[in-house]
Amino acid sequence: RLVAPRWAELGRVSHTPGCPSSALGRRRFDLLSLATGELAMMILIAGPYRSGTNDDPKLIAANVHAMTEMALRVFRAGHLPVMGEWYALPLIELAGSQRIGDEVFNEIFHPISRQLVERCDAVLRIGGPSSGADEMVSLARQHGKAVYYRFEDLPEA
Repeated sequence: RLVAPRWAELGRVSHTPGCPSSALGRRRFDLLSLATGELAMMILIAGPYRSGTNDDPKLIAANVHAMTEMALRVFRAGHLPVMGEWYALPLIELAGSQRIGDEVFNEIFHPISRQLVERCDAVLRIGGPSSGADEMVSLARQHGKAVYYRFEDLPEA
């Protein structure tokens, strides 16, 4: 059963990329929202990938695991989590990267996340120091996106 949208709460809706809908609090307005009456956000999880690891695969895996755990929490809270690693790493492997930080890796890794920031509603910054994650926060702010530093601060979906 479709739930009637709460038009008074939705306000002006914009489908123009890079043009946030102020009345929506930068939340997604899509078919799922129309069907459920809820406003879910697409949230980029930004945290350290290589920072502090000296490119040790076990430490990098621990960083990815921490971001993935947070993504699961965000999903269970009713939002759509995304991570640049989910998009970039398979492409990096297919493109023939030989090691972290090589030309192929650098061609793909951060550009993917930069594009995701433009399409997400918000960024959730987690973990310790990371110039890459900090860049995603900066880009999010430049694009008028919400930035959160704690899961508890995310709005309800």
